[in-house]
Amino acid sequence: MAEDVDLDVLNDTLSFYIRTINLAVSRDLDECLEGLDVAKGTGKITTLLLVDSHPGIRPSLIAQLTMKDRSAMGRIVEHLVSHGLIRRETSAEDSRAQELYITESGAELATKVRDLVTRQSKDFFSFIPEDEQAQLMDILGRAYRRIVGLA
Repeated sequence: MAEDVDLDVLNDTLSFYIRTINLAVSRDLDECLEGLDVAKGTGKITTLLLVDSHPGIRPSLIAQLTMKDRSAMGRIVEHLVSHGLIRRETSAEDSRAQELYITESGAELATKVRDLVTRQSKDFFSFIPEDEQAQLMDILGRAYRRIVGLA
């Protein structure tokens, strides 16, 4: 039985718990988003929301914030473009750079996704008291900012 298994050094390893929780959260979120163009995989939700919130944002900045490499970011952008959720434009300041803009259907989906993601997170972690969630968000937020170069 699972409760009889000793996890060895993993019992005291943050990375084990983070990876395991990430898998569970991702599966649950995919169920909540089933049938939407941003379900399955990682990066589509963040890209959609960042483009909606920051018109003209460059894929390279989104890649930095999501820790995606150039090819992975290109696939995400292509997926969202091909589904009519965002559009690309050449930057007026640098003809080598692309800027991303939300489409009308992308903005509608972003509104729906914001509600679903917020509710899913609240429901998924409902067993953790709100004050402890706030502490955890603070710790993870600081780690995130350091890792992506914002701190």
